[in-house]
Amino acid sequence: MTMNRRPSNSIPLDQGVEKYNKSYDHYAVKKKREENKSELVKRCGDVISLLGEDIQREGLLHTPERMAKALTFFTAGYEKKLDDVVNGAVFTVDSDNMVIIRDIHIFSMCEHHLVPFFGKMHVGYIPKGKVLGLSKFARIAEIYSKRLQIQERLTKEIADAIMEALNPEGVGVVLECTHLCMVMRGVEKVSSNTVSSAMMGIFRSDEKTRKEFLSLIKNDRF
Repeated sequence: MTMNRRPSNSIPLDQGVEKYNKSYDHYAVKKKREENKSELVKRCGDVISLLGEDIQREGLLHTPERMAKALTFFTAGYEKKLDDVVNGAVFTVDSDNMVIIRDIHIFSMCEHHLVPFFGKMHVGYIPKGKVLGLSKFARIAEIYSKRLQIQERLTKEIADAIMEALNPEGVGVVLECTHLCMVMRGVEKVSSNTVSSAMMGIFRSDEKTRKEFLSLIKNDRF
């Protein structure tokens, strides 16, 4: 596990863009992004040119458009709200047993270098009369992973969102990711792996519950 210091001017660890900017409006952001499509293409072309390339050569003729489209896709989470993603998929159930969803693939963009980090997410929660449709955990993760991120904040934002959607007894989220900002540049440590966790409710307060969750996400014998 690799530990990294974060610049002091980053958005605070417990504050995603919505908390940092209280007036954040997802729908206004979506409209603005749509209006700025052609400008984004132009700026992408400028970046390529400034790197020393010939934007008119055959292989790069349509790269600014593709680059802009890719960046828009990689950051689509700015346009999404939790309520829209959950979309009523919360169901009443008479159970207080732990639910675990393992090995959800996750991809995001490092906000410091704009290169990807990727890996797997494991989620556990104990229902309090309500459960969430299983596919919604991956969709909730995508709200926050498809933004410019740091892994530590992403982990907490996902856990916060599940707590808000379900109000369970507790939630545990673990992310295991490889960061290309450490693989392709800088220290160039190909085998480095960063693990982060967010424990809330009974997962934080009760050691037995926390140990059960951490044991089960590492157990391959099901």
